[in-house]
Amino acid sequence: MELLDNLALGFSIALSPWTLALAVGGAFVGTIIGALPGLGPANGVAILIPLAFTFGLDATAALVLLTSVYYGAMYGGRISSILLNIPGDEPAMMTTLDGYPMAKQGRAGDALVISGVASFVGAFLATVGLMLLSPVLARVAYLFGPAEYFALYLLAFCTLGGLASKNQAKAALASCLGLAFAVVGMDHTTGMPRFTFGNLHLMDGVDFLVAIVGLFAIAEVFFFIESHGKDSAIGVKLGKVTIPYRDILNSGWTMLRSTVIGFIAGILPGAGASLGSFLAYIAEKGIARDKDSFGKGNPRGVAAPEAGNNAAAGGALVPMLTLGVPGSGTTAVLLALLMTLNITPGPMLFAERPDVVWGLIASLFIANFVLLVMNVPLVKVFVKVLSVPSWILLPGVTMVSFVGIYSLSGSYFDLVMMVGFGVLGYFLRKLDIPTVPVILGILLGSSMEENLRRAMVISDGDWTFLFSTPIAIGLWVAAILGFVAPMFMRGLLKRPPQPATGLPADTD
Repeated sequence: MELLDNLALGFSIALSPWTLALAVGGAFVGTIIGALPGLGPANGVAILIPLAFTFGLDATAALVLLTSVYYGAMYGGRISSILLNIPGDEPAMMTTLDGYPMAKQGRAGDALVISGVASFVGAFLATVGLMLLSPVLARVAYLFGPAEYFALYLLAFCTLGGLASKNQAKAALASCLGLAFAVVGMDHTTGMPRFTFGNLHLMDGVDFLVAIVGLFAIAEVFFFIESHGKDSAIGVKLGKVTIPYRDILNSGWTMLRSTVIGFIAGILPGAGASLGSFLAYIAEKGIARDKDSFGKGNPRGVAAPEAGNNAAAGGALVPMLTLGVPGSGTTAVLLALLMTLNITPGPMLFAERPDVVWGLIASLFIANFVLLVMNVPLVKVFVKVLSVPSWILLPGVTMVSFVGIYSLSGSYFDLVMMVGFGVLGYFLRKLDIPTVPVILGILLGSSMEENLRRAMVISDGDWTFLFSTPIAIGLWVAAILGFVAPMFMRGLLKRPPQPATGLPADTD
């Protein structure tokens, strides 16, 4: 009964004209962002965060807008995967294996419709899972003390970006770099400045949004400059779009199986949509009788990864809302948004701000139906986006980034720092060092340090207190396994060869 009351509260918020308009607009913009190779959901959300503050959106409105962009980008990534053989983002990479062969066989429209329906099934059922599981996990989170939270943050650092990075040492280096930025500013315990070098602008520490926009959006501009603004061209012709009912019905169980796999992968901190997409495809190919047809244009090879990666996107919101730990790169960006709005994700969020949580969940239900309508009959409109020259798109991204950040603080120093982070992001990606752990370090570093200090005060300096409960021990074991396992799984998770796209590391 309580669940129905909460859902009724959410829909009363989501169905207001303003919130509904934000959900629809965010879904539309997100699909366009996802369709453009190289941007992806994390970049899209990072670019639009300053815009949300520029228009003075409150917490619920801003979160609805940006999560709708998130879901929309997950839908849109399949478009360039199928038509160009270039994934819009990493989670859509597996879609190219059967999507592009279908397009070359003259079935591009069928592939786009099947992938659109699979995306809807995955995202819709994941939102149902978010609705049912989040309150339960929030109650479990009340059992967490400083030792458990420290181990939980460590788990996030050990896993987030691990599978996306080719080198665990580079992922660890990126995490340490983020933690180094987190200690800049005033020490809240001693009141002493740390690593400010006498600069008053650094007394409050490194701003989350400045770092995020710099590492994602501005770094993308530098890559555009390096590539000399080469335009994309559609690789295959999109004919008449019809609904392949038989293929959709034959892929029904595929979508359901892949949704479960993707949702579980999304809940795991750091696994993300890329792993959900990969596991869903491998599982479907493993149980199929016609294994040889996969990679040659099998519709189930399109449905499985799309349902998997969209379900993972919904699953990644579960740990972010209930534990304050992002499940993916994009939810790390959303976590920064909440913290900037002085909203602390965690178990108390459901009690203190039910309007934010349930308004978000209800809006996601609406956004999913909007995205289904957009991505089937209006798919030709989104295909046109692929012909937009990069020399028009990227300067627009730059303008939005500068105007948005300056409108937040009115400080030229933040603009300089944003460009500095952009340069850092450019070099990190050139060195194949993931940027998401850097963001995670900036976001969670202060909380991690605070919980470590609290644990040491409670235990009178006894470090074994960090392993004093079964929950803490379990999280430590999971963290160690999460860091070590990818080293042994690298051969299994070998990515299929794809044309160079200049994509960033996993930022789903």
